[in-house]
Amino acid sequence: MAALETVLDKIDANLDSALERLFQLIAIESVSTDPAFAGECKAAAEWLANELTGLGFEASVRPTAGHPMVVAHAKAARPDVPHLLFYGHYDVQPADPLELWQTPPFEARIVEAETGRQIVGRGVADDKGQLMTFIEAVRAFRETGDLPCMITILLEGEEETGSPSLPAFLAANKKELEADLALVCDTGMWDRATPAITTMLRGLVLEEAIIRGADRDLHSGIFGSAAINPIHVLARIIAGLHDQDGRVTLPGFYDGVTELPEEVAEQWRALKFNEAEFLGAVGLSIPAGEQGRSVLEMVWSRPTCDVNGVLGGYTGKGSKTVLPAEASAKFSFRLVGAQDPAKIAESFRAYVRKSLPEDCKVEFISHGGSKALQLPFSSEALSRASRALQAEWGADPVLAGCGGSIPIVGNFKSDLNMDTLMIGFGLEDDRMHSPNEKYELTSFHKGARSWARVLSAIAQ
Repeated sequence: MAALETVLDKIDANLDSALERLFQLIAIESVSTDPAFAGECKAAAEWLANELTGLGFEASVRPTAGHPMVVAHAKAARPDVPHLLFYGHYDVQPADPLELWQTPPFEARIVEAETGRQIVGRGVADDKGQLMTFIEAVRAFRETGDLPCMITILLEGEEETGSPSLPAFLAANKKELEADLALVCDTGMWDRATPAITTMLRGLVLEEAIIRGADRDLHSGIFGSAAINPIHVLARIIAGLHDQDGRVTLPGFYDGVTELPEEVAEQWRALKFNEAEFLGAVGLSIPAGEQGRSVLEMVWSRPTCDVNGVLGGYTGKGSKTVLPAEASAKFSFRLVGAQDPAKIAESFRAYVRKSLPEDCKVEFISHGGSKALQLPFSSEALSRASRALQAEWGADPVLAGCGGSIPIVGNFKSDLNMDTLMIGFGLEDDRMHSPNEKYELTSFHKGARSWARVLSAIAQ
């Protein structure tokens, strides 16, 4: 394996040609949501497979029920190095509304901005520019010597539509895709100068409860106060889900929830995160979650219970004096740590049943659930990647949480029993999914250099 500095110098020397390759990929209109672009999705897969073949990978385009996958394998010179699986996606969101683009969305360009040079084009930040940072790092290793690790690459074309073909593909190719560690480049930096590693993804439970009272809607003048009102019942149930300090009251809800390690909590406290600006941007000012917790804790590392929708009675214009026969609500629970989705759902249902008056019945509808994911803070791969990113950016990476979920990471854990390092170089203002999507030139260039450092560190 070539010395790391030689690899980094090659990435620097390759920057112009790397941009040309990225522009070629962006020019392929691989919009996965519209069947009219199915041929373009296939073309993007073939372009990537051809690039990887040129880098010495055994690469192929694999058909699925939807858009194809790209799978590629390459061995390292040494047999005793880790085997890594890199994941990215080549599909993009539609470019609409076209009239808001300053230039054609699939004709990538470099623009000058106050923050530096930017690459503009549909899919440049999500995820073509991100996945090409990894491929360009691999290219530099190939052009200066051998790969530091065994590498498998999996690129899909349906991420923007929920990855419907992915679970079946993983199940059918489980043995081929097994590795020691997965790498995902579909996340972001903390800010322009500070890298981040996403270490936590919250899980999810989705429940719907339909409460029924009388056998039909009733006249409120004739039956008011004598007949049970399901909306009143539902309102009391919702109100009882939290105490006055914002904690969820369901029995056993916090089983499996642990406190942050102090060094991580200290890092979060030191971040320049403006809670007032975060809430002010959406017209709010007061954190509404668990009292005594920072907003970052609330959205990254604490579980939640939220009502996402309520329906009952007359909701048209004007008024109608009716006692509704039923009322319903949709609930979501964001999970962390080792919380069990099945136990959370059952605790919620038991609470609702216990809260029902004798004259009411309830029907539950489950809309699915998934466990939270967390890369152990003691992970050796995490430590090595952190040191590698610090060496490139001159700042310790933020060990960030993520309030949402990245389904592929859950699949890697559940189907392949593999932890994932989530390292990305996007920024909050990259306008992903919006007109004039951009990716900082620094993100692209230093992203490739970062991956070279990470691969070298993990190989050792």
